[in-house]
Amino acid sequence: MLGQIIILLLVIFSNSIHAISKGDLLVVSVATNETDGYQRFIRSLNIYGYKYEIYGLGQQWKGGNMKHSAGGGQKINLLRENLVRYKDDKTKIILFSDSYDVIFTQVPEFILDKFQAFKPARIVFGAEDFCWPDKDLQYAYPLVESNEKRFLNSGGFIGYASDIYEMISSKEKIADDDDDQLFYTKIFLDEFSRTKWSIVLDKRADIFMNLNGAIDEIQLPVLNDENYVHNSWTDSVPTVIHGNGPAKRGLNYLSNYIARVWSPTKGCLQCKENLIDLNQITDHQQWPMVYIAIFIEYPTPFLREYFDKILNLTYPKNRLGVFIHNQVEYHKELTEKYMTKFKENDYQFVKYFHHDDDITEGEARQQAITECQENKCDYLFVIDSIVQLDNSDTLMKLISLNRSVISPMLLRPEKTWSNFWGDYTDEGFYKRSSDYLDIINNSKTGIFNVPHIAHCYLINGSLLKSFTPQYIDMRTDPDLKFCQSLRDDGHFIYLTNEIKYGHLIDPDNFNTSLIIPELYEVFSNLHDWKARYIHPDYYKALEPNTTLQEPCTDVFWFPMVTEAFTRDLVELMEKFNGWSGSAHNDHRLSGGYENVPTDDIHMTQVDFNEHWLFILREFVQPIQQKLYTGYYSDPPKAALNFVVRYMPEYQYKLRPHHDASTYTINLALNDVGKDYEGGGCRFLRYNCSMASTIRGWALIHPGRLTHLHEGLPVIKGKRYIMVSFIDP
Repeated sequence: MLGQIIILLLVIFSNSIHAISKGDLLVVSVATNETDGYQRFIRSLNIYGYKYEIYGLGQQWKGGNMKHSAGGGQKINLLRENLVRYKDDKTKIILFSDSYDVIFTQVPEFILDKFQAFKPARIVFGAEDFCWPDKDLQYAYPLVESNEKRFLNSGGFIGYASDIYEMISSKEKIADDDDDQLFYTKIFLDEFSRTKWSIVLDKRADIFMNLNGAIDEIQLPVLNDENYVHNSWTDSVPTVIHGNGPAKRGLNYLSNYIARVWSPTKGCLQCKENLIDLNQITDHQQWPMVYIAIFIEYPTPFLREYFDKILNLTYPKNRLGVFIHNQVEYHKELTEKYMTKFKENDYQFVKYFHHDDDITEGEARQQAITECQENKCDYLFVIDSIVQLDNSDTLMKLISLNRSVISPMLLRPEKTWSNFWGDYTDEGFYKRSSDYLDIINNSKTGIFNVPHIAHCYLINGSLLKSFTPQYIDMRTDPDLKFCQSLRDDGHFIYLTNEIKYGHLIDPDNFNTSLIIPELYEVFSNLHDWKARYIHPDYYKALEPNTTLQEPCTDVFWFPMVTEAFTRDLVELMEKFNGWSGSAHNDHRLSGGYENVPTDDIHMTQVDFNEHWLFILREFVQPIQQKLYTGYYSDPPKAALNFVVRYMPEYQYKLRPHHDASTYTINLALNDVGKDYEGGGCRFLRYNCSMASTIRGWALIHPGRLTHLHEGLPVIKGKRYIMVSFIDP
């Protein structure tokens, strides 16, 4: 007996004089598949310079479904098989950690210092706030302080190799689907075994931080330009961060900032890792095959621009295929027009499902996945009709970032509405994350692990070889189902906001019963309305160093609207066909009489008056204030806003008159010399005529007193102008 005590003392003494170094620490883990979570785990180990061994890769997982029930015994069996070579090593320190839901956040020396502080303990288990899987065992645990963790968690433990091997081999081999946490719990709660191997719990989360039920304890302060994890409840700095149970979404959030992924001063660090450079592939026939899946599920404004931007994507057209699902009859003609364009541009294929095919949105999206899987496409690029891809390099950029599923950040202009969620409730619905506004405002830029994306995303074909995302669920929206299916299977969903990719349309108020619906989108989609309808040189006219043309005294020209606006406004008026007939008696006016009548249609008649008043305030008033300094009226008032039609066989000219306005806008809506001959405006006081008007350019001039003018005869064709009497 005395001899055994002496030997034990010698062992303790020899261990005490051995200085622990980084080389003594070996991280071991079990993983059967190289999932996104696994790759994240390995990255964190490599970033901080850990030595590690992974057991079970390529093997079939037999440990049960641990998301919904107990299990994980296979991890213990794999550890027994592989740690046998360290069974007699009394100096090597083994740190076991789960892999799919764990991130390391400090260097090995940091962990070793913390481990040594637990002496004389030889094995330290992580701890948590819940007793799992047998809640009845909670009464056997020792009590702890209010800010300490009471219950053992088997997702992480550290100790001397010989002790750990002896501990995991102390019981008979367990079944692969038995529970590993229960296995270790029984060892810990047994006083003999707990004493034998000097097992303690990391009650203050000095090494192991188990997030389930404790995510609110976590802060992310910064030291040396690096975020680290601080537990404000236990006042500790844990290193092994474990998203156990439902806390995986909390870990995913933290993963956007810890383990040298993101820097407060340098921004995204991982954005430069594992990139794909397509430009290195000189033969375009070898570029990845991309299926573009187009979904038009509801009436959407500015669909023409949507299609044009897809056509303009920077990518070899013969390496693209197009899958279209159009559920909107209103968009049938335009969609089929662009189908022809896709074919003319040598896209590899164009497949079309229209509103008569009786296929739901979920079924169509599922079909796109199936087609990509069956044809072994390299990527599936989903683009819903509300997406405007302003950046033609979007597809190439997303491919270069090399993620399984990644979405470009898209916003409704001037709104906080985006195509992603930063968080979600326990019921699976939207919840704003603490960094959401920072991301959409580009205060933080990079690649972010998020729980939900929609409308535009790239799926890597390698993911689809082993997993089929799901869209169909009678209880929920296809986008919700898609993201839920990815999360449930452990796949990460990424969002990038490194650069500006595009934006989202607001389709909610798009009224297809109108003659020209997009004309009326000035309130709902001003950004796109301006892109289509405001002249590209308009803003140059506002620049201080730009002098506007002055063809007559105090009469100025400036580019205001595009040809598309003039064409659409004329079409609106002609299809409405409510021309007044240039009669003096006019029921549209408050007095019922027009002194100088024209053949016209008022904006009020086509429900466009409020829209036009907004246009006057946004685009005419700034020009007026530049030209006629000292006069200010906000907003500009205009009771009469109307489109005039001149033609030889009807009203072809207008007699001299003063406008009932402080100033007048006269906007040319078609082309002299092409659509009509003659016409124009003559200012009598200055004997100055304006005959060569330009489509889309506005003439602005004073109204009463000084600028008596007349409409010159139109001798051929039809002339259209838009007139506003401003501030009568």
